[in-house]
Amino acid sequence: MHELTIVKDIFSTLEEHYEAKVEDISKIQITAGLLSNVQPVLIQNAFDAFITDNEVYKTMELEVIVNDIIAHCHECNKDFKVEYHRFVCSCGTPSTDIVQGNELYISKVIFKQS
Repeated sequence: MHELTIVKDIFSTLEEHYEAKVEDISKIQITAGLLSNVQPVLIQNAFDAFITDNEVYKTMELEVIVNDIIAHCHECNKDFKVEYHRFVCSCGTPSTDIVQGNELYISKVIFKQS
C-alpha cells in the first residue's frame, strides 16, 4: 500500500518545514490529481493508522481534494477535461499534454487556534 509511504512523507515534510510547531497543526489538506494514483479512502485509512500510532498527531485531520484531469489541445488552443480516459478535445484532436491531474502536494496546513 503506497498510501502509507505517502502519509509518512507528508509528515516528514511537515516536521522538516514546521519543526517544533508541527504538534500545533489541526488539519492538513492535500491535493491529488486523478492520475496521481491516490485513492482518497485509502490515503485516509493510512493517515488514520499513522496518527493512531503517533500520539502527538492524534487530533490532526486530513482533507483530500481530488483534481480532474485537464489536458491542453494545441489545435484549438483550449484546455479540456479528460472524461472516461478519452484524451480527445471536443474538436476531435487527441492530446496528451496534461495541464492538471498528476499532482500530489500539501495544499493547506491549518494550525490550532490559541
